[in-house]
Amino acid sequence: MLTILGRPQSTCEGFSRREMLQAAGAGLLGVGFPQVCQAEAVACPQGATAKSILSLYLYGGPSQLETYDMKPEAPSGIRGPFQPIASRTPDLLMTEHLPRMAMMSDRFAVIRTVNHTHNNHHACHWIKTGRPWHMPETVLNATPDQDQPAIGSLVQYLDQHHFPRIPGQLPSYWYVPAPLGHLQGYDYPGQYAGWLGRGYNALATNFRRRDSNDNPYFRDCTEEELNFQIQGLESLPDLALDRLDRRQSLLSRFDDGRARLEQTRSVNTQGELWQRAFDLMCAEQVRNALDIRQEESTVRDRYGRHLFGQSALLGRRLIEAGARFVTVQWECPDGYSWDSHVHSRDIEHELLPRLDQTYSALLDDLDDRGLLDETLVVLMSEMGRTPQGTETWGRGHWCYTFPALLAGGGIQGGIAYGTTDRDAGYPADFPVSPGDIAATLFKALGIDPHLRIPDPQGRPVGLVVDDAKPIDALFS
Repeated sequence: MLTILGRPQSTCEGFSRREMLQAAGAGLLGVGFPQVCQAEAVACPQGATAKSILSLYLYGGPSQLETYDMKPEAPSGIRGPFQPIASRTPDLLMTEHLPRMAMMSDRFAVIRTVNHTHNNHHACHWIKTGRPWHMPETVLNATPDQDQPAIGSLVQYLDQHHFPRIPGQLPSYWYVPAPLGHLQGYDYPGQYAGWLGRGYNALATNFRRRDSNDNPYFRDCTEEELNFQIQGLESLPDLALDRLDRRQSLLSRFDDGRARLEQTRSVNTQGELWQRAFDLMCAEQVRNALDIRQEESTVRDRYGRHLFGQSALLGRRLIEAGARFVTVQWECPDGYSWDSHVHSRDIEHELLPRLDQTYSALLDDLDDRGLLDETLVVLMSEMGRTPQGTETWGRGHWCYTFPALLAGGGIQGGIAYGTTDRDAGYPADFPVSPGDIAATLFKALGIDPHLRIPDPQGRPVGLVVDDAKPIDALFS
């Protein structure tokens, strides 16, 4: 067994972590003693409360007034159609449609005052990188090579640069069931490695809808649909491993001949991408993690057989297998879902009940497996909804205050951090920026949020914006 940042991982050679470090220290793996010492320091980061992060992302913007910031004393046009219920957290009223989560609120912290100034869905960039989107709102798709790196890509970068790559080891950064926007025909910014290079992009699975009217988050999915494959490798299963090995050897000979030319980022990135793809094709650990059919039926039923439930289960399997930053997304293939401009029917009958089921099952499952204390679970979106509702209880975009939930990984449960004004429109105290959220995640992993790394021009750039700070009050 080999432990990377405290998590046991098997290697195909069966070496222990001690043996691997000894071999590296002796130069047998091409890694010198200084690099080993540096890797050892990162493997046991000072002050870390979590070994991994599982991010549940609800694209579109759930309403704060229909979830965790109920305002029963607000005017009728604001307070919403649902009734509040008490939770296990003092002074925290939650919607009647999240009863399971209300009964376990002593296991998570609610931040009610996340806010920013980008009142559009491209604010997902701000959430996923800790930095605002720098392009005009008319630019719908990502610019992967020019973008700021996602938090997960930065974790992947730091992991790769501070520990020797182990054959068969899971990459740090994953996206399931698909990259954000792909189920809608978009490709949203903020989820890629940006100027770090494509070698630090997330490994993403690829889920396909039945047709343009299909919403797999609102129905049970078939086993065939849930045969998760890594995006970009779906066409390779019929390629025999011996043929792959011959192709790898041929490429290696080409690589030897072009070594003098490897001065550009693009050449290096292509080599890294091929090596990672080849390793993944041969890694039994990866294939096992992606096969949720290995789970007992009762466990799968608890999560829910819909796409969000089964994706969250896959996220847990990836974390358990050694991934460090996994994002599970619920996007809106029907064009609305959490982006509830029109009415509250889907919120009541589809969205909230399925969220309640999956989130509660995930926390219970992680806890039962002894993983919750070392896994930080984050639940959030890019915005909230307008305090004033429509006649049918739709609501517009609202970025000026919205909630986030954090659980496990050293977070103290039963906290409601920050309060909003009477209408849940603006923070009344303790405002939290997306940069503060990013700094909190890095702190949980034992990474200095203000650590600086070189940008493409070699200039030192902080992991977070200069004024971002971790929310220390959340940690137990």
